[in-house]
Amino acid sequence: MNNSYLESAFKQFKYYKSLGDKTFEQLRFEELQKEFSQDSNSISIIVKHLVGNMLSRWTNFLNEDGEKPWRDRDFEFVDSYTSKKELIDSWNTGWDCLFNTLNQLTTDNLNTIIYIRNEGHTVTEAINRQLCHYAYHVGQIVFLGKLIKGTEWKSLSIPKGDSSKYNQEKFDKEKMRKHFTDDL
Repeated sequence: MNNSYLESAFKQFKYYKSLGDKTFEQLRFEELQKEFSQDSNSISIIVKHLVGNMLSRWTNFLNEDGEKPWRDRDFEFVDSYTSKKELIDSWNTGWDCLFNTLNQLTTDNLNTIIYIRNEGHTVTEAINRQLCHYAYHVGQIVFLGKLIKGTEWKSLSIPKGDSSKYNQEKFDKEKMRKHFTDDL
């Protein structure tokens, strides 16, 4: 990877994966399956949908439509995981597919046209589309985790009431060029 955009996208995807990982660490399997109302999505279902999307979008990324004929999107919304390990293994498989593809991309690929459901996107547009999609769903995962754990939730960002302390620690350091995820 020899492009600041690709490096930044890679770090952003890693960050969102880490938020999911840290949420899963706090929850039991039964909590990952909790639905708050009929037809709402549990964390387990959101994970299954994300994995299905990742495998479809990032497999043969430059050469095939991102909506693969083998993808069963409707089944992604049926909770079929039988253990937390299975869920996490699936989650990691989806992310591995994404990261392996990103690692193979170069600056020369960024304006290449790829297709998702026959709609053309530059590689840059496709990466942005997926980055936003995954951030949206990982945000749901974190929010549901926080609702489930209540007061037992361990904050994944700056805890309430600690903003001044956090900012002071940052401003006590010299200015430098770095990605905000470098210290995570």
